[in-house]
Amino acid sequence: MAGTSHCSVPVIDLEDFPAQAGKLMEACEEWGCFRVLNHHSFLPPLLALAMKEVVRQLFDRPPEVKRRNADVIPGSGYMAPSAVNPRYEALGLYDIGCADAVDAFCTQLDASPRQSETIKKYAHAVHELAIDIAHKMAKAMGLSGVSFKDWCSQFRINKYNFTPEAVGSSGVQIHTDSGFLTILQDDENVGGLEVMDKSGGFVAVEPLPGSLLVNLGDIANVWSNGRFYNVKHQVLCKRATMRFSIATFLLGPKEAVVEAPVELVDSAHPRLYVPFTYNTFRMLRTSNKLHAGEALALVRSNS
Repeated sequence: MAGTSHCSVPVIDLEDFPAQAGKLMEACEEWGCFRVLNHHSFLPPLLALAMKEVVRQLFDRPPEVKRRNADVIPGSGYMAPSAVNPRYEALGLYDIGCADAVDAFCTQLDASPRQSETIKKYAHAVHELAIDIAHKMAKAMGLSGVSFKDWCSQFRINKYNFTPEAVGSSGVQIHTDSGFLTILQDDENVGGLEVMDKSGGFVAVEPLPGSLLVNLGDIANVWSNGRFYNVKHQVLCKRATMRFSIATFLLGPKEAVVEAPVELVDSAHPRLYVPFTYNTFRMLRTSNKLHAGEALALVRSNS
């Protein structure tokens, strides 16, 4: 496998559409990730900053409080450090578009009224941003009338406890995301995220203040009938410090099946995957411990 390079991932200006549609398509097909700028009409800088502070405060909760953050679907709740990822800890909220789910998350973690208000505003803002980006991706493919409004979103707040002896090692294993797209508010002061390009080499994704990173997951590959690249990525420990990030996942339809729109299927481009529900696919990934895109082979079409 090739070593790590430092090429920059594409940067997309969300206010410059449809002019940037071609650049967006290239990023989706060749990189499977891109940074976005001018997203502040959805997620204002002060709200993003406030949420970052709330994240730090939530991780300071006692272990017995954090363990109340139970799974709704597999892997959606609290993740304690483990043998596989000993320096990684996470809290999760499934279905951020549902007010009751957000309320439950705040209650589980004894969030104060001010913290709860920040979490609720952030959840709404980033969910709407994810849907807007998905619409732009669909339009860039020439599709119209595609709706992502009934798709479920999840967010996961992440803490990496990087100690001096951990420098140079992995903070979280190589994986793809299971959903359609991920919006990452990464740590603006601590790098370490790397994405794998199509040659199998890793590209360092350095922090870019004022931007958000978007990764495409397995469902994006299925929905696009193989055109979008579900990017593998990892986090390395660059220096001994704490690293925090907030990942929001636009997963897939809540109940409808995941399948490529009919406009993307023809004799030259046969349907690559059988229709399935997102939750079925997530169970395939977790039960078979296939976390780096391998589960897609289990839903390939035989035709």
